[in-house]
This record gives sequence, C-alpha cells and structure tokens, in this order.
Amino acid sequence: MDRVILHSDANCFYASVEMLHRPELRNVPMAVGGDPAARHGIVLTANYPAKRRGVKTGMALWQAREVCPEIQFTSPRMDLYLRFSAMLREMYGEYTDRIEPFGCDEAWLDVTESADLKGDGEKIAHELNRRIREELGITVSVGVSYNKIFAKLGSDYKKPDAVTTMYREEFKGKIWRLPASDLLYVGPSTKRKLLKLGIGTIGGIAETDPRILEQHLGKMGGILWAFANGYDTSPVRVENTHAVIKSIGNSVTTPRDLLNEEDVKLVLYVLSESVASRLKKNGFRCRVVEISVRDNGLFSFTRQKKLEQSTDIVREIAENAMALFRENYSWKAPIRSIGVRGAELVTAEFSDQLSLFSDPEYRRKQHRADEAVDDLRRRFGFYSVQRGIMLTDGALSHIDAEEDHTVHPQGYFGQ
Repeated sequence: MDRVILHSDANCFYASVEMLHRPELRNVPMAVGGDPAARHGIVLTANYPAKRRGVKTGMALWQAREVCPEIQFTSPRMDLYLRFSAMLREMYGEYTDRIEPFGCDEAWLDVTESADLKGDGEKIAHELNRRIREELGITVSVGVSYNKIFAKLGSDYKKPDAVTTMYREEFKGKIWRLPASDLLYVGPSTKRKLLKLGIGTIGGIAETDPRILEQHLGKMGGILWAFANGYDTSPVRVENTHAVIKSIGNSVTTPRDLLNEEDVKLVLYVLSESVASRLKKNGFRCRVVEISVRDNGLFSFTRQKKLEQSTDIVREIAENAMALFRENYSWKAPIRSIGVRGAELVTAEFSDQLSLFSDPEYRRKQHRADEAVDDLRRRFGFYSVQRGIMLTDGALSHIDAEEDHTVHPQGYFGQ
C-alpha cells in the first residue's frame, strides 16, 4: 500500500503574518525584508498584489521598488514568524507524529496511519487547509501524494489556499509537463546544464538515461532522475529534536572601527546576548558557534566551532566566539563589522552526551540568570540590566544588535 504524504506550505508566510497584524497592508503591494529605512537588503517574501506586479523573493529592495513603485516594505520579525510556525506544527501534531519541517513555513506530514481516525489524505489536507485559515488567519497550500517530492510539487502546483493531489496514477499528466526548475534542487546552475542537454521539463529529466544525467550533473543527476520518476522513498523523519531552522545570527557594522580585543569582546557580548535571547525565546539551542569578521580594508572571513554541548547561554556563546576570533585574526587592520551565529540548532528535547569537563549545575544557574535578565529587560526595557563590560564604551554597547538578524532554513538532505 502506498504511503500518504502531505506537504503543507504557508502562502507568503512572512507577509501573511504581517498582514494579519497590520490589516492596512492586506490590499496593497507589500514585502518583508531588509531595512526599509536604510534602503538595503532583499525581499524575503511579498504578498500576492506585489507578486502580480513582478516583485520576487530575493530581489534587492531597490529592484522591487523599480518594478512596483507603490510597494510598502516592512522589516522582518523572525520571532513572530517562528511563533506562528510553532502553532502550525502543534496543529499538524493533532493528525500525526511524523512531521518533518522544511523551513519555518513548510512541513511534510506522513498521515498513512491516520486514515482510520481522520480519513484519507485528501480529507485531512482539506481539513488542515480550512482549520489553519479559520484558526490562525493565514492560508496554506497542501500537496497530497505517496512520496515527499511529489507532495511538495503538489503544494506548489496551485496557490494560494488550495489542495492538490499527485497520486501515482496521475503524476505524469500533472508533473512531467512542469518546468525542470520546479523540481526540488534544480537551481539556476543545474537548470542551465539541463538546457544544454535539451531538457526543459521534469518529464524530460524522467525520460533521460540516468547515466547521462550523472555524467553531466554527478550524483545529483541520478537523484533528480529518481525524483522525477516518483522513486523517492525517503521517510518523513519522526524525531523532534532538530529545529525548523538551521541557525540564528546577528551582525553589525560598528559605529566606529574596533581597535583591540576589548572592543571586539564587548561587541561579541552584545551580539551573543541577542542570539542567546532569541534561541531561548524560540526553544532552541545551538551546537555550533560561528563568527564573521570584516576589517576596514574589506578583508573578511567566517569561522565556526563545534561545541561539546548544545547551548543557549550568553557566556558560552560569547567566549567561544572570542576564542574563534583570537585564533583567526592577526590585527593587520581595525575591524569594521562583526557577526555571531548559533548554528546546528536543536530543540529543548535534545539530549547532550554528558561531559566530564562540564558542571551541569553551574550551567543551569547561568541559564536561569540569563532568563532573569531577559525577563527584566522585557518588563523594564533593554538597558535596565547591563553587564559590567557594557559600561566601558557607551557607543559600542548601544549598537543595534538586531540590525541584521538572520535565520537559515533546513535543507531536504539535512544540510
């Protein structure tokens, strides 16, 4: 018997959540992304009125303004979007425990074992579609199929607010005529290589000798051939310890060049406080700390470090970031910008291997202290509680740590 796999994709997710909180944006072209005041950054998502005017995800804000002069921009509020993502997952959990996030706005659900209680896949998809619209105020498109790849193609097939089946007996008629670029992992580079082979559709991939595809695309050629023919058998992962996103980070261009290690340490603590606070707020911990550095001569680098134990503790993130900096920078020029990122995120349910060199009770106290600071700042303002190091330089300690906060989605293969 075939599996029953759903792929649920929240339509224009960031924009939909913003329009829910700001109804005045609902019927005008709008996009979420970048810093509208500074006029830099890219479009993360746009609503349908903006998309109809030619605004696309990934466009620079100035490009979006060129194709749609009346567009309104709003800065992203990732914590708000992650809260809605958690509510979506909670609703999915009423139908199955086999849920695999693909970013914060998409997820696969294996509902094979739910049929006796909830009905067939198409019925469940329509029920989810209706409930999300009525209970959360946003819409989803849902694909129904017997594998993950075709379920995702189904959710992309008709938008917004739709349910599309891609069953075994119908996928060739629906899927094979679609552009090759609609298939997961056919990006611009792969698309160009396929076009050189005369392949422009998913059906073209399916009907090409896989040895030819592997000759030109490597191992991915065989994978795409299997995807196009419906041979994807990858399971919907049951575990719930990996986060819906891969990383949370902050970076800043500092108000003055950083001239010594004390300057760098102060800024790394400011950034680490923001990263750790957002990790805790969304129930994540990081297993990797990464820094990015650019000096005033435009030399730049990125380095990362695997941690022995996952963390959301400010001091641990900041000290590991500082160690990375000391190991990798020789002070040939002052620092112009710097960033900190927590990567390889896991949820609170993740169990670390015990370490002989770690004091669990001390770490718990640090965690509670960080939570107390976060709570005081929520109640009385950010600057109501500050670390002693922040008092050494008012300009650096008052930088906007959320000038450039980023998240990165999980990939299909877990990269």
